[in-house]
Amino acid sequence: RDSQQADTKHLSRWKKWRRTSSKSMKKALSEVKGLSSHLVLWRHDIHSIEGKFGTGIQSYFSFLRFLVVLNFIIFILMFSFVTLPIIISKYGIFNSTTAYISPKNIDDICTIYEPSGNKGLVYFYTYLKDLLSGTGFLEVTSLFYGYYIINAEWISIMRYNLPLAYLLATFAYLALSFLWIIKRSVEGFKQHLVHDADPFQSYCNKVFAGWDFCITDPNAARLKHRSLQYELQTDLQEEKLKQKIAERRMEEKLRIYSLRIFINIIVLAILLGCFYSIYRVTVFSQENSSVSIRNDTRTDLVNLLVQYLPSMVITLANFIAPLIFSFLIRFEDYTPAFEIKLTLLRCVFVRLANIGVLLVSLWSQISDCDSDKCKPCGYNYKLYPCWESDVGQEMYKLMIFDFIVILAVALFLDFPRMLLVTHSSCKLVQWFGHKEFEISDNVLEIIYGQTVCWIGTFFSPLLPAIATIKYFIIFYVKKIVLIHTCKPAARPIRASSSNFFFLVVLLIGLLLAFIPLGISIARIPSSKACGPFRSFNTSWEVIPDTILQFPTGLQQILFGMASEAFAVPFFVI
Repeated sequence: RDSQQADTKHLSRWKKWRRTSSKSMKKALSEVKGLSSHLVLWRHDIHSIEGKFGTGIQSYFSFLRFLVVLNFIIFILMFSFVTLPIIISKYGIFNSTTAYISPKNIDDICTIYEPSGNKGLVYFYTYLKDLLSGTGFLEVTSLFYGYYIINAEWISIMRYNLPLAYLLATFAYLALSFLWIIKRSVEGFKQHLVHDADPFQSYCNKVFAGWDFCITDPNAARLKHRSLQYELQTDLQEEKLKQKIAERRMEEKLRIYSLRIFINIIVLAILLGCFYSIYRVTVFSQENSSVSIRNDTRTDLVNLLVQYLPSMVITLANFIAPLIFSFLIRFEDYTPAFEIKLTLLRCVFVRLANIGVLLVSLWSQISDCDSDKCKPCGYNYKLYPCWESDVGQEMYKLMIFDFIVILAVALFLDFPRMLLVTHSSCKLVQWFGHKEFEISDNVLEIIYGQTVCWIGTFFSPLLPAIATIKYFIIFYVKKIVLIHTCKPAARPIRASSSNFFFLVVLLIGLLLAFIPLGISIARIPSSKACGPFRSFNTSWEVIPDTILQFPTGLQQILFGMASEAFAVPFFVI
């Protein structure tokens, strides 16, 4: 301290001021950082869950928080660049005007689109049906693609190109999701590598450097103590299993490997059965929906059930298959962390492939060109005059029905089971006991819903707002279910490997979402009766059309960047 004071005496006023300012800035930033940590969403709730149930289950709730924030930012992005300009032009704010450019060289029959908006006296159950299916009054709102029919608008003296903004906003939310997931995955991968590099080092870190000496609150200290206890328990459990695997005799290895082969054959049969069922039911629903359009003699309830049939079967497959997989994997004798990973991979094929089967079925109907159905417009304009809104409605129904099922399982399965186990002395009921919180099933639920959101946002720009509200409510539902109906896991799970693997599976969902969106944007002709791309053959054509308005030198640079010689190495890197 004396030497520092001696050095300070010989400093000039300017250097003294700089040093003082630097210290003050660091102190202010430290205080701001400390205050901002208290503003983190669900900070106390997640710490409480970590202390009571361990870091593995805490990682699920942290993952859910990440998706809430991600969807909220995607909603802000789509609302700001797509929906808000429409609202500004509609009400004439900032002296704005709009331009509607009709498609050129297109038959008038392709431009006919009459949404089934409710007119006259409407019963309450009709509104409820529309709310569940995305039809009726919802079909003509800003929720779906068909609402955005403006080609351009002028805000004061500035021209706003809505088709270009719509497409660039789509690319932006996909790129944002991709980069954010990659960033979080890298952080999780570092923790995973550090832990796997030297188990002894991991024990030393927890025993000698795991405690936070800044903790002064007794409740926070108790939660931290429990968290460290769970982590050490997880490490010891995994070391015990590794020792058990190393001591297996040849007969035990043959028995386990034979059992694993048999169980994987069963899993493969279940997957094939799910895929075939989804395909048949989707084709049936599409065919009968088209019949009901031509002959509207059915009741509203039957029409709603026919429309929801693919969603119901997909949700049923998503609900039953993970239960079977979770039951079968107990006999395969893996470590708890690997059990979660393998179950997640199996369930990913069920959930994400179900979405793929639904979309393939829809595209086959949209592009069904038998008997010259598509000749005037390039797509089946009679059944799908605005096919983008129809796809958006299917994604909307999947999201709503998935949310209803999650709430129904909590209310009609989890809580009744807890009451029976608590108040009944029946041996069968006691044998079932309190349920454990299945991390793999719950993670797959939200990854499935997020994949639906990524695909559906192009066809329904406000779908991220619904996803944000959905995940916000699910957080509290799952928290109540965990605290009141679940018991701590008999085999603890480490958070470091779980966090990394959750993000890897989420990244798989995002990459799979690129495929249907890329096909819809670049291959399938855009609807000529609705949407901002009515004047273009495909949605992608707005990009080269915009580039052609640039100077010649800039055009050559941009077309060169879009060529395969540049694009392929760039994306590989």
